[in-house]
Amino acid sequence: MKAVLDIKDSKASFVMELLGNLPFVKVQPITNEKALLLSEIREAVQTVNLIKKGKIQARPAKELLNEI
Repeated sequence: MKAVLDIKDSKASFVMELLGNLPFVKVQPITNEKALLLSEIREAVQTVNLIKKGKIQARPAKELLNEI
């Protein structure tokens, strides 16, 4: 399983050391930019799933292209 944690900067070193000392946990820090990208991708997937379930209306591609 993979998890993304949002840790206060003041506690980050403690948590990273704690997790690093667990033999069954592999710690790989990521940059803030990559964390933002992952968050945006997660949000996009949730939106697509809501569209598939019919809970929200999709926008036509032409409308999206006109914004660009």
